[in-house]
Amino acid sequence: MLENLGLVLALAVLIVMALRGINVIFASLVSSLLIIATNQLPLAESFSQYYSFGPLGAFTFAGKFFLLFVCGAIFGRVMGESHAAASIAIVLSRKLGPHRALLIAALASAMLTYGGVVVFIVIFAIYPLGLRLLQEADIPKRLLLAAIALGSGTFTLTALPGTPSVQNVISSVALGTDLFAGAIYGIIATFVMLGCGLWYLESERLKAIRNGEKFVPAPGEITQTDDSDEEMPHWFLALIPLVTVLLAIIIPRLLVDSVTDMSAGSSVAALITFANAQPIIWPSIALLIGSVCCVILFPVLRRHPVQSLSKGAEDAIMPLLNTAAVIGFGGIVTQTEGFQQFTNAIMQVDLPPLISMFVSVSLTSALVGSSSGGLQIFMETMAQDYLAMGISAGELHRLATMASGGFDSLPHCGAVVAMLTITRQTHREAYKDLAVITVAIPVLATLVAMASTLVV
Repeated sequence: MLENLGLVLALAVLIVMALRGINVIFASLVSSLLIIATNQLPLAESFSQYYSFGPLGAFTFAGKFFLLFVCGAIFGRVMGESHAAASIAIVLSRKLGPHRALLIAALASAMLTYGGVVVFIVIFAIYPLGLRLLQEADIPKRLLLAAIALGSGTFTLTALPGTPSVQNVISSVALGTDLFAGAIYGIIATFVMLGCGLWYLESERLKAIRNGEKFVPAPGEITQTDDSDEEMPHWFLALIPLVTVLLAIIIPRLLVDSVTDMSAGSSVAALITFANAQPIIWPSIALLIGSVCCVILFPVLRRHPVQSLSKGAEDAIMPLLNTAAVIGFGGIVTQTEGFQQFTNAIMQVDLPPLISMFVSVSLTSALVGSSSGGLQIFMETMAQDYLAMGISAGELHRLATMASGGFDSLPHCGAVVAMLTITRQTHREAYKDLAVITVAIPVLATLVAMASTLVV
């Protein structure tokens, strides 16, 4: 009993501290200590292994994503300092209208994610552009994070058939299905997530206008105040670094089938093979190439290139550490007896199979604060039981994948913490909108898709 109470209390403490703006690293350590004490876990092993270097360890995550965070932050810095992002944003605002800034950010993020670009890269790539779009339209900054999350962290992550996301791959590998499994349910959920998400963003934009809410940059954030600045590059030149990054990431995926037609010793074939085998290193290299393009193209950066690149690297530290700390908390959670009892208890509750599955995946993802982590645990420990209950592999693939992308995004979610830190916002400022987009709407969409199994 004490073990389960400690688990719930630790999660509540972490969420409350995050919402109150307390440093998330400190919050994760306090919450982890609470779990260790109530579950009688070994102190040294818990922090040196489960929290730090286990499968869900903080430094396991930090080591894996270190280069990506650094290169992404550098790219965001040089796109801002060179005013390239501002130049692109001004053109888009004039052509499409400033009021469509949130739509542009959401759809651009969706295209990148569905093209195989991981969520963290999308944030780094879109944020400088979105920041300027919001400044042009005088839209509150809190809504930019929600727009990026709609495009990169909802339907393209779990629902759209064929998405190359980690979540979709986990289900495919575990169940022996392809990435398009349960396509009809995914399409239904996509319409719900995208439609409701865009409606919410537009409602909040109009509400902000009525309330006099304006765009306010974070302290130290790079914004452009003079559109006539002679150092602002032409929009076409400004696009080159961004397009270079995206093409470098996407083209190897498109050319993967051509590798077999090339000679084994071909350097091009070797490069394509390497790019597709490195889902983190290769995008990091692409971001670094884009940063070098900025230095070459824009005179304002050539005056102090090393300083700009160095500041960008510094920008990566806190987002990486904050995210890793929350991941480490999840690593300790999975080692508790309460967590094991929880997974076993769900299977024994008398619920319809689909409802039971939804509860299992949702709560597992909520506890560890990760959709991929929760889904992986579910697939390893419970998936076969649900197949035995009569759920088809295709249904289980799509519905479980979508279920993992709802309650995972509570305030202690690593991706949520990363988004807030990268965009220099707090839970208090932006989490309400983020919760609607990444929790409430995906849960609704999953329930609608589950209901559609009765008629499809």
